[in-house]
Amino acid sequence: DGDVFHEIFRERPHHVPDMSPDLIQNCDLHHGEWGTVGSVIFWNYTHDGKECVAKEIIEAIDEEKKSVTFNIVEGDLMELYKTFKATVHVDTVGEDNLVTWTFVYEKLNEDVPDPHTLMEFCVKLTKDIESHHLTNA
Repeated sequence: DGDVFHEIFRERPHHVPDMSPDLIQNCDLHHGEWGTVGSVIFWNYTHDGKECVAKEIIEAIDEEKKSVTFNIVEGDLMELYKTFKATVHVDTVGEDNLVTWTFVYEKLNEDVPDPHTLMEFCVKLTKDIESHHLTNA
């Protein structure tokens, strides 16, 4: 359900470690309140076999478009990118829900690869959350 997926990333990201424990080990609120713009969230995750961290600020929440934009401000990604924003957006068409991840980033230099493996990570995360909800529906 697209509404459930949007709700998870908007106000219940701390439930994601239970849905995708291989990828996400922890999610903590460092400042603000769950589901509010300006809140600071800290993630522990595994990417490409490496334990990583990310500190992000919820930059925007659009209820109509079912999207949440996160601005990553600290952590492993900042070793490669000057700026990195991730938006997760849900389109509902009839019975179908389409989850789209969008990255907007600036590399520290031209040798930094595009974040293809991070996109694969997000696809797997999306599938894990979907499987969790189909199993527990």
